[in-house]
Amino acid sequence: MSTDPTVTQLLAPLAEIGDRGVYFEDSFTSWRDHLRHGAAIAAALRERLDPACPPHVGVLLQNTPFFSAMLVAAGMSGIVPVGLNPVRRGAALARDIRHADCQLVLADSESVAPLDDLDHVNVDSAEWAGEVAAQHDADVCFQSASPADTFMLIYTSGTSGDPKAVKCSHSKVAIAGVTMTQRFGLGRDDVCYVSMPLFHSNAVLVGWAVALACQGSMALRRKFSASGFMTDVRRYGATYANYVGKPLSYVLATPEQPVDADNPLRAVYGNEGVPGDVERFARRFGCVVIDGFGSTEGGVAISRTPDTPPGALGPLPDGIQIVDPDTGDQCPPGVVGELVNIAGPGRFEGYYNDDAASAERMAGGVYHSGDLAYRDEAGYAYFAGRLGDWMRVDGENLGTAPIERVLLRYPGVAEVAVYPVPDPVVGDQVMAATVMASGVEFDADSFRAFLAEQPDLGPKQWPSYVRVSAGLPKTPTFKVLKRQLSADGIDCGDPVWPIRR
Repeated sequence: MSTDPTVTQLLAPLAEIGDRGVYFEDSFTSWRDHLRHGAAIAAALRERLDPACPPHVGVLLQNTPFFSAMLVAAGMSGIVPVGLNPVRRGAALARDIRHADCQLVLADSESVAPLDDLDHVNVDSAEWAGEVAAQHDADVCFQSASPADTFMLIYTSGTSGDPKAVKCSHSKVAIAGVTMTQRFGLGRDDVCYVSMPLFHSNAVLVGWAVALACQGSMALRRKFSASGFMTDVRRYGATYANYVGKPLSYVLATPEQPVDADNPLRAVYGNEGVPGDVERFARRFGCVVIDGFGSTEGGVAISRTPDTPPGALGPLPDGIQIVDPDTGDQCPPGVVGELVNIAGPGRFEGYYNDDAASAERMAGGVYHSGDLAYRDEAGYAYFAGRLGDWMRVDGENLGTAPIERVLLRYPGVAEVAVYPVPDPVVGDQVMAATVMASGVEFDADSFRAFLAEQPDLGPKQWPSYVRVSAGLPKTPTFKVLKRQLSADGIDCGDPVWPIRR
């Protein structure tokens, strides 16, 4: 029998804590009262749910105390929240709700727009407030959950197709919270700052669950704000924060202040940060920043070590290999292939209601990440993009991430995304979309000269075209929608410069 912790076990000790809890805007709620709110929500939902159907409840909410209390209700009762992506609209969002067997959808006034005429409950309404208030005497009691029980369904970002509902068990969530707490030595005096969206795995596993595990406090922000980040850190005394994607870069883009390093922040953990910005953030704000590598599925995880070279993900752990997607053979150093876990599924627990996708992910008993990487002679792995980003240029397979790392060195480039566009003859051409820093104009001649000076940029990696945009299309978790950029192509409405050698 598994001895892994459960979310329920993390919640139980909080029931009598009155001096720590949840900060939000100008409010503070003790853990004791927060759990009482969760118990009332669980009771109100049970009144609405059909016990003969899966107890799945869609949540389309900003990072509010209600969202956290809904997660508390899940840990206490066995109700399963389904994180819904606010970028999805109409038929696409209806598909996600239906696919996950949601009996009910909860939305707040700030997030309700994507639902249009889809049936839902507005949690800011007087009707819902009355239903919860009627349950204010509900007992704060805890289900007997097992580590393998599903705690939440979390949709993938859907950057390469319809999103999939990833099963996230109690143990998957609880272990992440306990691991981060131990890794950074967090405890009752710490405050965890959570500004990444709680419908996504990063915020739940290494944000919300960390606050529970360390038994300190949590500060919630409705939506991430670069200008508000350090203001909030000082306001709430935040000592730990999580991120996914580019938030560190956005905070670094704010004007430097003499007091930048005078703040309570001790540790920051996330993934997909720009390598140089991870180091700059740590120096500027006087904290430890650890950038890991993983996904919502959890089948492959790679962590940086102190001796990891700049730009690398970290050393390949035992059981993790880089293989040729066509043959399954292990790739030699310097050759791009797919990251796989030959030891098994890792933390991947399957997709809900999608056996075919689950089987494809575990084809041949090997977990296929869909992520591209290459390794150096010493065994350190470097991210090279997604299989969906794979470009076929002059008969050679190329990943996008190595090219992006080179282009980010160009003075004045704030953001860059590399993606394929069709070659008129056969295969693909390389195209890059850039966002220039404020006040910087793109100069094609200077850019070509820069490319010619880069020793680690091969001739086939040269962009054929560069698009200069005001911003890149992104998911709510700051992942660039390259599919959209590829579909826009050359005739995209933005200035496009031919850059062929």
